[in-house]
Amino acid sequence: MLKFVKVCERRCSAYWKRSMANYQGCISVSPSHFTWHKLCYLRLFMCIPFHRSPSDALESRGTTRLQLRFQNKLLPTCFTNTTIQSVDNTAITLVLFDASYNTIVSYGPLSSTKIVIVPLDDDFSADDHENWSESDFDSKVVYARDGKRPLLTGDLILNLKEGVAELNDVVFTDNSSWRRSRKFRLGAKAQNVTAGVRIREARSEGFVVKDQRGESYKKHYPPSLGDEVWRLEKIAKVGVLHMRLKSHKIYTLNDFLQVYTTNESWLCTLLGGPSNVWKTIVKHAKTCILDDKVYLYRCVADGTGILFNSIFEVVGATFNGLSHLSMNELDEFQKSMVEALKQQVYKDLDGMIPTDLSSVATPVLAANLDSDCLRTASLGMQDANIPFPHQGT
Repeated sequence: MLKFVKVCERRCSAYWKRSMANYQGCISVSPSHFTWHKLCYLRLFMCIPFHRSPSDALESRGTTRLQLRFQNKLLPTCFTNTTIQSVDNTAITLVLFDASYNTIVSYGPLSSTKIVIVPLDDDFSADDHENWSESDFDSKVVYARDGKRPLLTGDLILNLKEGVAELNDVVFTDNSSWRRSRKFRLGAKAQNVTAGVRIREARSEGFVVKDQRGESYKKHYPPSLGDEVWRLEKIAKVGVLHMRLKSHKIYTLNDFLQVYTTNESWLCTLLGGPSNVWKTIVKHAKTCILDDKVYLYRCVADGTGILFNSIFEVVGATFNGLSHLSMNELDEFQKSMVEALKQQVYKDLDGMIPTDLSSVATPVLAANLDSDCLRTASLGMQDANIPFPHQGT
């Protein structure tokens, strides 16, 4: 307790001397009537605020607890004279972050700070937690080559609003091949900040900038079902893998995913077997957003059938031709029967019938379970050799 009192006394004595005369008029007893501990306790509460706002509690010394940050990742490849985009195809968002409170600075004078966007060399610190200096950051700013236009154009001056700003039109005018790292980054720096206040600059991940004439060959993020298959990573246009897929009538991403669903092992072998290339291709393909097409395969006239989405994944089943069950509504027996019938369906994809989504959009419990067809399919599949659905003769 004595140590606590001494700390309080040292911290508050200066303030106490300046303000004691004013406070004596507000208390009805002389300070000498207080015990020493009460006096220090009073001093503590007079001098220390109950709460300091993250945006207003600024220390006189330099600090990097205030940080500009890009909230989303940029595409790994972009093109000259084309607006830079994020991986998730949303607006690139910049925030002022208070690392001490782990929150965005959404109020106070700093929440409306002016920001300038600059191009950076990719040769920057790899550790995002490192507290680089302002001069370190400035040394990585890249300028245009002689005789070239400004390297970065567009809306490069932003004003934070409640600690947030969006980059809507930022364009590189030159490719990144002339840099030793062969990549650029985007940087963001606060302007006109109060003296003594340090706001750490933001920097994005590195990305390649290619000449616009190569844009016709660029990959799509995310890809669409109708995209040609060479839009996938690791598949070059008119390259070996592209030609190999094309020879088996796999032209689009939709074709690719249908084959992946129905005969993954065959497709893997076609593309060279398990490897990092295969994993990268599949990972990119799976980011595709599916459409709402639904196909129905009826087993027999009694109405038993399976519902498939556009890439031939099972999404439901019907056992009476009227009501449709989603997969999570099936019991274990029904699931095993659907799995057996699914394999039978993959032998005869021509039997799939496009179905109106509205007629099957609300699955309900099936009134009756007729599994004769499913049992027959299960028995027939024990030694079945399922052919590749797109394989040529």
